[in-house]
Amino acid sequence: MKYAIVIPDGASDEPQDSLGGKTPLQAAHTPEMDRVARQGVTGLARNVPDRFIPASDVATLSLFGYDPERYFTGRAPLEAAAMGYALGPDDWAIRCNLMTIDDGRMTDFTAEHITSEEGRPLIEALSRVLTSSYPNLEFHPGVSYRNLMIYRGQRGEVPFADDTVTTPPHDVPDQLARDHMPTGTGSPLLMELMVLGSLTIKNHPVNLARIAAGKRPANAVWLWGQGKAPALPKFADLRGLKGAIISAVDLVRGVGLLAGWDRVDAPGATGYLDTDYASKGRTAIRALIDHDIVCVHVEAPDEASHEGRVRAKVEALERMDRDIVGPLRKALEAQGQWRLLISPDHSTLLRTRAHDRAPVPWAIAGRGFMSEEGFAYDKPAGYDELAAQSGPRFEDGWRLMDYFLFQDDLIRPN
Repeated sequence: MKYAIVIPDGASDEPQDSLGGKTPLQAAHTPEMDRVARQGVTGLARNVPDRFIPASDVATLSLFGYDPERYFTGRAPLEAAAMGYALGPDDWAIRCNLMTIDDGRMTDFTAEHITSEEGRPLIEALSRVLTSSYPNLEFHPGVSYRNLMIYRGQRGEVPFADDTVTTPPHDVPDQLARDHMPTGTGSPLLMELMVLGSLTIKNHPVNLARIAAGKRPANAVWLWGQGKAPALPKFADLRGLKGAIISAVDLVRGVGLLAGWDRVDAPGATGYLDTDYASKGRTAIRALIDHDIVCVHVEAPDEASHEGRVRAKVEALERMDRDIVGPLRKALEAQGQWRLLISPDHSTLLRTRAHDRAPVPWAIAGRGFMSEEGFAYDKPAGYDELAAQSGPRFEDGWRLMDYFLFQDDLIRPN
């Protein structure tokens, strides 16, 4: 049996006036996703429990079958795992965004998607300046605006705690930065580092060149997503399957790696709207050869929502359908016994340009789920938020994974 998961990050949304009252999923031409829903079953899953901020960290853990109430320790530790940085028992990983703040407002949490080549010297400058006063800090460049700070702690030291609250900058676009500063244990240190870091990079040659070219500068450092190393049981130990993760986003790769999956990189994958969709589809098909379960994650729909670009979100979904879902479904069918799951991790609303905790629509087709095998539910018209409301609903989204892998009697879940 071969399994595949396709994650259109942030695809779920609200009806849009500009789309004639349809959601992007309803408006997009996605015959392959619709086919999965019509031939199989579609439903809803709540991947973000109420006490968590809706984000890909918690939601991806749920989607991969891990209860976030048990296993979530923070976003940054997942990214540290993807970047290959081990955390000791007293260490903390913290996300370090390079972003744009104008007149005190959080104008752009990506600094206009600063390139990795531009971001690296900025992070190197942070490391030179800040570690001279704080030798227990490490700064590591990541992809584009997404970077990492590690606090190497000492035994018995409590630099941060459960009451430490930081704000994901993508959830507060155009709001005043001063209204979203860290609070709780360790917040004075985080705020000091953010101020000193921002002063360090503000007039860096990279930013002066960006300003001269008419681009937004990465004039601010934003620290958030702190956490200690999680301990995930291996997916193969829990479910007996060898997995592969295909994503350009360190967070998602990190969850896969901690679960024991192989990281498989697709050439041309960027984590943005310009990603090479067809390359991701081809890479997933190749990964099926020596893996039992393959997951393809695409960040583009989420990025389109954060930028408030309705048409770009629709186009991203259509590209995924044509270049990933279709070829992958055909490759699965050629394998014999197979199952395919399509599901966002969370909703990302064009209206707010932020994540939302609403349940997300999923669709499963393949062995045990095909209509010709006697599945009893009425067939939806396609794959979207409305059609999914008539199917099974998982209030604990992490339970969907075992339903996908092992559910053969097709009993409606509670």
